[in-house]
Amino acid sequence: MSQTRILALVGSLRAASVNRRLAEAAAHSAPEGVEVTLYEGLADIPFYNEDIDVPGSVPAAAQALRDAVAEADGLLVVTPEYNGTLSAVLKNAIDWASRPYGAGAIKSKPTAVVSASISPNAAQWAHGDAVKALGVAGARVVESAHLHFGVIGERFGATHPRDDAEALTQLAGTVRDLVEATRGELASV
Repeated sequence: MSQTRILALVGSLRAASVNRRLAEAAAHSAPEGVEVTLYEGLADIPFYNEDIDVPGSVPAAAQALRDAVAEADGLLVVTPEYNGTLSAVLKNAIDWASRPYGAGAIKSKPTAVVSASISPNAAQWAHGDAVKALGVAGARVVESAHLHFGVIGERFGATHPRDDAEALTQLAGTVRDLVEATRGELASV
């Protein structure tokens, strides 16, 4: 069986963000035959604007994202919660990957959402908004692969999530369900 490629889109640009570390831990927990790659470059993509989304002259950073999404078998979206919703950088990535509407790189792409925040709410508002935006964009959202982490400042303040056995087990389950969805082995998405 060929390698399954999962592309992780992290909604926080901060190098030491817990959300980024969760994506790294997901990559660390991936089973043999599965490659989880964190997408670098979301900060370079201009805000979506139809005036610059013109075939043949799409901004290079936006085209690189579209190409990476198209080449991936599935997406792992890791979202913080900013002011009760998902970050602008993540929403912008979804917007670019969804175009052209109905035929964008994200169309029918199996996608899992992981949310994390310092509050006990575990970024569930951002999670819900991410699921909504991804679904409207045409992604195939894998509900069984959803995961929420709350009070991350306390839980992961002194340690990396890959050193937390429970977090690794949960992330491995998310990656497993996402991989099963990419292979058509998951009963419901």
